[in-house]
Formats: sequence, structure tokens, C-alpha cells
Amino acid sequence: MFKRALVNNRIRAREVRVVDETGKNLGVFKLEKALQIARERNLDLIQITEKLEVPVCKIMDYGKYQYSEKKQERKSAQKQKIGEMKGIKLGFNISPHDLEIRAKQAEKFLKQGNKVRIEMRLRGREKALQGFAREKMNKFLEILKKLIPYKIERELKKEPRGLTMIITKQ
Repeated sequence: MFKRALVNNRIRAREVRVVDETGKNLGVFKLEKALQIARERNLDLIQITEKLEVPVCKIMDYGKYQYSEKKQERKSAQKQKIGEMKGIKLGFNISPHDLEIRAKQAEKFLKQGNKVRIEMRLRGREKALQGFAREKMNKFLEILKKLIPYKIERELKKEPRGLTMIITKQ
């Protein structure tokens, strides 16, 4: 949700830098003079920035300003959805052919711009054979390297239930 801008008599600064509806800088005025200029043009005085010593105010229709802010917010929200996490699970006794199939699946996820979490669960006695499990993960990565270039975001890590790593598109 976007923050409400200060408009007309809600502006608290004594002096403001005024920009007209065409984007032309009119200069620094006392607040009363700036409000008078806005009223003469039948428009609103909207405070755009507040962090500056002399805040910048724009003369424009407040409804149009709200619409453009909401539109900009929706656009930026759409861009943030890119790159979610997808998962690939490998078994301890996975066959070479199944490794290729999972590599193709990972390639598809990476091409879509997603991160891929590769997981190999180890149960019981399999936990004692972690060297073998790491070899399987490395074979998977070699197959994937032939299909698409990738970079490792999080190295192969031992977790209580097995081995995991995260990769992204290069």
C-alpha cells in the first residue's frame, strides 16, 4: 500500500521548491505563494519529497497523482514475483537415466528464472555412505552443466536429513 502524500494545506514546510504540471522548475517559494499559484491553475499542490531541506512540491491534479502512484506500485510488484524457489529431489539409489530426467527438469526451472534447490534425502545406513551420495550429486551437476550454465548460490551442505544445495541461472 502506498503512503498518502501531503496535499495543499497539509504541507507543513515553510518554503517549498515548486515544479509545474509540465515538469518545469518554477523555483523556491513560501508555502502560501505556492498554494496561490496552484489555486490559480485549478490544481493541487502535492509534496513529492520530504527528506530534503526544501521539500519538492508539484502542481498537478491529486487524482491523477494517486492513479500514477498506484500504477507504478503494481508494476514494481509484478517485477518482484520473478525467481521463486523450485525443488528437485534425488534418491540415494537413483539411476543414471533418472538423473538425466531430473537435470532436464532443473534446466526448465532455471530457464524460467527460478532458483533450484537440489535435495538428496539419506535414510538409515545411507547416512554412513555420504561420499557415495556426494558423487551422485556431482554426477547430477555434470549432466546439468552440459544442458545449461549455472552458478552455485549455496554450496553442497550436510543437513540432518541429507544433502542440499541451491543453484541459479548464470
